[in-house]
Amino acid sequence: MKLEHLDHALEQEFAGHAETIHRLKVSDPHFKALLELNHSIWREIHNIENGVTAASDDYLTSLRKQRLAILDDIAKLVGEAEA
Repeated sequence: MKLEHLDHALEQEFAGHAETIHRLKVSDPHFKALLELNHSIWREIHNIENGVTAASDDYLTSLRKQRLAILDDIAKLVGEAEA
């Protein structure tokens, strides 16, 4: 099952967990919000890295740290759901 509307990095990071992610996405509003926030931040990082949006290095670093924290939360919830 392919993860729809998720960035490629997230799809690779959670390969093998697509069914759990889909189940959580449709049943848990908090989880769905994390996925949407992750995608939004990833898109902003991608735009900055590709010169579409101007931003300071500090801001880009801050976004990357936010995204890592969100990925940790997603991983924790997926792990709990599969336990």
